[in-house]
Amino acid sequence: QKFYDIVVQVAIIRPGPIVGNMVHPYLKRRQGREPVTYAHPCLEPILGRTLGVPLFQEQLLKVAMECASFTGGEAEELRRAFGFKRSEARMKAIEVKLRQGLQSNGITGKTQDDIVLAISSFALYGFPESHAASFALIAYASAYLKCNYLAAFTAAILNNQPMGFYQPFTLIKDAQRHGLKVLPIDITCSDWLCTMEEAGEAGTGTRSIRGTRSGENTASPGASVPVSSSPASARLALRLGLKYVKGLSQQSGQAIVRERAVREFSGIDDLRNRVPELRKDELRKLAAVGALNFIQAPAVVKTKRKKAKATRATPVNRRDALWQVERVTRDAGELYESLLEKDGNSPLQQMSLTERVDADFRGTGLTIGKHPVAYHRGELNRLKALRAIDIRKLRNGTFVRVAGWVIVRQRPGTAKGFMFLSLEDETGVSNIIVTPQLFEKYRLELVGHPFLLIEGALQNQDNVISVKASHVEPLSLAVAAAPSHDFH
Repeated sequence: QKFYDIVVQVAIIRPGPIVGNMVHPYLKRRQGREPVTYAHPCLEPILGRTLGVPLFQEQLLKVAMECASFTGGEAEELRRAFGFKRSEARMKAIEVKLRQGLQSNGITGKTQDDIVLAISSFALYGFPESHAASFALIAYASAYLKCNYLAAFTAAILNNQPMGFYQPFTLIKDAQRHGLKVLPIDITCSDWLCTMEEAGEAGTGTRSIRGTRSGENTASPGASVPVSSSPASARLALRLGLKYVKGLSQQSGQAIVRERAVREFSGIDDLRNRVPELRKDELRKLAAVGALNFIQAPAVVKTKRKKAKATRATPVNRRDALWQVERVTRDAGELYESLLEKDGNSPLQQMSLTERVDADFRGTGLTIGKHPVAYHRGELNRLKALRAIDIRKLRNGTFVRVAGWVIVRQRPGTAKGFMFLSLEDETGVSNIIVTPQLFEKYRLELVGHPFLLIEGALQNQDNVISVKASHVEPLSLAVAAAPSHDFH
């Protein structure tokens, strides 16, 4: 409802408030389900903004000074203990002073214990309010940009990887679900970094802000992208940059962009000749991810004298491009007579859908087509596995099955052995809670398998939705997957 809510959100999920049992009291008071109370009248001026619950270092330092009669020097000693590595030992010594000061001010019994627990918990990790406010400002600005300038925001996030909690694949899928059109890596118009292009009408391609035109990557699996409600997102598309081709050096990528600015590449031969920085393995990688599909390749035909001669230009697919790369990187005339077909095309079969998705993941770590789980929706339906979007409509306590690709695994030290999984499918993310007992029972499956089927009770509390797992089953889906973000 207001900016300060975000400041509180940043601070309240830290280990200090969690261990100090401050999270649920604050949430209940914030929702009006519990009255705002103070353990002692002296706390009201200090804790009024946070509904009687201490959340910030500054508050606890002030509590020590106002309620335990700490001097400025003793408060500074307490502040240093907050930030000192493994400060529990120092906090034990300070606790004696705290109790003595509280006692002298008539604060005893449970009230004293609660105040000491709140302060000592922050030795584990507590946020200064100023720090939380700075984080909140970044969170608010990021959310504003994402909602109003989705293409620019997504491009910026992708250009500054590695960072943050989610992998580039998940960031792209989330942006697509919010209506952003994502265009493939294209040797004819991709820069080194991800860029934006003006999206044309359906079937007319896109126009780069720099004026470069391109068509669709017909070799890539098509994405089913919903219409965006944001005018800015509807006008702009995101073009993936060459930096996402694994194994392509920045020097080679920038050389491609530099030469393309002089004039367009007339074919793969022209690319090879004008960009000597490109190694053969880099050309192969560009071809494998479909980046050369948009370049017009000269067809090679045999004359009556059986000499290879370039004639017309033809579009290529990934296997054609791979073949052309092999051709242009061999000695002149080598293997032409025995291996090239009469029409000059590659003798290789086009990649299957599964092969293209696999090539996308191996070559870039992501795919702009359908989510890998979507290709197995029929199989998952037979297993009665719901989509992430489906469980949002169900009541608290409903027994459900969900399935997806594990994108995040967490087991924080403050969670008392609980594990938290994020399962992604084509509609979104399902949050899974795993008890310590279930983790021990299914440790290998939970830690070692990229695709899981989870059974359990749906927890829907104030539209915060998760599944408390009771059974875990690994899925053998024949599709590539990027590595998950584990235990961070």
